[in-house]
Amino acid sequence: MVSRSRVGVDRIPVVLVTGFDPFGGAGINPSWLAAQTLDGQRIAGHQVVAAQLPTEFDQALAVLGQLLTTHRPQLVLCTGQAGGRAALSLERVAINVNDARIPDNARAQPIDTPVVAGGPAAYFSSLPIKAMLAALEATGIRAEVSQTAGTFVCNHVFYGLMHRLAEPQFAGVRGGLVHVPWLPEQGQPSMALDQIVAGLEVAIRSALTTGADIRKQAGALN
Repeated sequence: MVSRSRVGVDRIPVVLVTGFDPFGGAGINPSWLAAQTLDGQRIAGHQVVAAQLPTEFDQALAVLGQLLTTHRPQLVLCTGQAGGRAALSLERVAINVNDARIPDNARAQPIDTPVVAGGPAAYFSSLPIKAMLAALEATGIRAEVSQTAGTFVCNHVFYGLMHRLAEPQFAGVRGGLVHVPWLPEQGQPSMALDQIVAGLEVAIRSALTTGADIRKQAGALN
């Protein structure tokens, strides 16, 4: 599902925000609900275009590739659901492995396969995640830097995105992934949808207005 915003016609620089459809038997996915709410908004002189990715290995990257070609975004923020986390998780690194604990929505369950055969072992986010963290903390929205995006479709998309953005045609385009918590009706810990949306808006604005990232402690012991 792709936004019908006519951004390319208006020549307004684009921020592409993606979310996933529900998976694992759930009826909703807060990543898509939040992305959908942001669709069409103007942030720091850019227009948000939201699109839904299927929670399917390979197909999600095919859809993402079409979106990159169509919208030529200046910034790409992929979002996904991370049940059990209590904060917006700014993902630091994507790894070149698929290891699915559950099947995806097409019933595929790859185990120990590469996202991109012959690709680098990992990519770091090109978003200024420390500056984004500081901006979120200043607003009182719970946030953290995460050292793992898992090995399911979220990591698959994150790695695939960074692999594409490493191509010369996307020089200067920043991208990365943010995991969002469950909504209250899905379980605990959780975050209300309006807080998720507000947090993503803060994160996007920070990413668009920050050149070099700041130095800020946000590591993990385990």
